[in-house]
Amino acid sequence: MESWLAGLLRAAWVAGILPLIIASLPSSRLNSFHGALLGFAKRGKIMQSSSHKFTVPQRFFCHFYVVAVVWTTLLLFTLWAYAYKMAPSVSEPSLYSTIASHLTGGSHMFSFHKSHLTLLQHRHRVWSSVFVLLLMEIQVVRRLIETIYTFQYSPSARMHIFGYLTGLFFYTAAPLSLCCTLAPEVFGFAAALVAEFIVKGKRQMPAFEFELWESVNPFLKLRWFQWIGAAIFLWGWMHQRCCHAILGSLRERAEQIDEYVIPHGDWFEIVSCPHYLAEIVIHLSLSLSLSLCHTNTKPFL
Repeated sequence: MESWLAGLLRAAWVAGILPLIIASLPSSRLNSFHGALLGFAKRGKIMQSSSHKFTVPQRFFCHFYVVAVVWTTLLLFTLWAYAYKMAPSVSEPSLYSTIASHLTGGSHMFSFHKSHLTLLQHRHRVWSSVFVLLLMEIQVVRRLIETIYTFQYSPSARMHIFGYLTGLFFYTAAPLSLCCTLAPEVFGFAAALVAEFIVKGKRQMPAFEFELWESVNPFLKLRWFQWIGAAIFLWGWMHQRCCHAILGSLRERAEQIDEYVIPHGDWFEIVSCPHYLAEIVIHLSLSLSLSLCHTNTKPFL
């Protein structure tokens, strides 16, 4: 059964995208709606100095990536711990016990095959989610570093509060969407550990045995399309990093902060907003990797 969290996130994404689709329809009756939506999206130089009502400083962009890094890191390590303990890459003991139960008449061969296949599919789904969350972590950490050290926002630059809240929503919902089908059981796993810690205390808690190879080995068993997705991700990631470096270099001198300078180099030679194009490539690679993972029924071994 599909989790309630997945349905809630799907409804939230539809609610966020639907106004953009409506505003893009070629109808004169929607001009006022289009103008209002465009006003919410304005920031920096394209925002009139007289329209600073309900705005925040543009340097608050940093808040997006602080939230994204903290939230994605929490999800990643919680899911990784769950995968390591509940979906290990080697699970022969449980497999052997299932076979022994079959030989002694405790299970049917068909049910054994079905349960083993379900176990492998679940393991693949869990480690695939860990993999894409790891890629998301690489993205948001780099964006936080760029926001702090690469970009120099003008003290007068503002953005609409609606755009600010939209950014906070995106960087909260996007990482969660990458693991939403597993989130309820992972949160239950984490809550059980916390409850056990509260009841037993630190001294009575069983030691957490961690082996580096066992925590990395499942990535080597992912399907080919996930590695292609990772290659596309890194391609977009590197071009976005290069484009942001070019944009940041335009404002190295303080007197250039309020000037408009045409950027050149990398994807700026072929499109007007290559950093946004790279962002599309990055998130498309993540969504494609997970979509193909859920539609491909052949698990790894």
